[in-house]
Amino acid sequence: MTLRAVVRGVGHYLPSRVVENAEFEATLDTSDEWIRARSGIERRHFATEDDTTSSMATAAARSALEDAGLGPDDIDAIVLATSTADLTFPSAATMVQDKLGMTRGFAFDVQAVCAGFVYALANANALIVSGQAKRVIVIGAETFSKIMDWTDRSTCVLFGDGAGALVLEAQDGAGTKADRGILATDLNSDGRHRDLLYVDGGVSTGTSGYLRMQGNQVFRHAVEKLAATAQTAMERAGVTADEVDWIVPHQANIRIIQGTAKKMGIGMDKVVVTVQDHGNTSAASIPLAISVGRKNGQIKDGDLLVTEAIGGGLAWGSVVLRW
Repeated sequence: MTLRAVVRGVGHYLPSRVVENAEFEATLDTSDEWIRARSGIERRHFATEDDTTSSMATAAARSALEDAGLGPDDIDAIVLATSTADLTFPSAATMVQDKLGMTRGFAFDVQAVCAGFVYALANANALIVSGQAKRVIVIGAETFSKIMDWTDRSTCVLFGDGAGALVLEAQDGAGTKADRGILATDLNSDGRHRDLLYVDGGVSTGTSGYLRMQGNQVFRHAVEKLAATAQTAMERAGVTADEVDWIVPHQANIRIIQGTAKKMGIGMDKVVVTVQDHGNTSAASIPLAISVGRKNGQIKDGDLLVTEAIGGGLAWGSVVLRW
């Protein structure tokens, strides 16, 4: 028998404020057509005064717990992927732990920017297969609207806010690719490329800073690295492209999503796409897409999923799991 981290529940939260592309036309030299053509984004959600990263993460976690038929006392750990925690410390994960009323177990944040949720899944998987936790809530949550330079049309139109969560549970499998749960992971980073995507603030500057990105360079790295990490994880899981039911990619840019799928030899009819409605929600984008894909009836029991993401660092990785 092989211990697997199996998805027991899924949920998400989106702020009530919806921002259409046209809203940017009043303050920027841009247009709905320009934004759609370069990113595929039509709208995104921005946090309201009542929304914080931890509050959105908590709402997504509650939704996932409800879907799983579990309560906070059934959970051993919370792993929260975010680059926009409420405070420098304590972690947003411990804030979620408190808001859920969870008084046992442990909670911590993972910071790998847009690749954060993949990193968080890999960490949660390790906790489960090592026996340190039986059930783990894995969350991706971001308020990127708080770190936007609203004069930079190349970045501020791309990002949105939101949160998504999965409940993972330890279950016995046969040790084959037919098992439910996480079958393989692959993580990578290369700090030489840190200047391609970063925030120009922090404790060294005394400011929160703004997001800065060399979009063309990030695009150049993204397709190649995403396809490669997905292939590595698939090989570790012993599966091939024709066995994949769904790619659930980081929702950064429709051209990156299309380019990666093509390089993997998988048609767009097998890709869950939500970028048009959410924009780039960084670490929240994959769990958001999974939750929406499940809610829409795309992702079904037994389906084989491949998730992949790349973000600042550069950091990138992938996870192969069977629903």
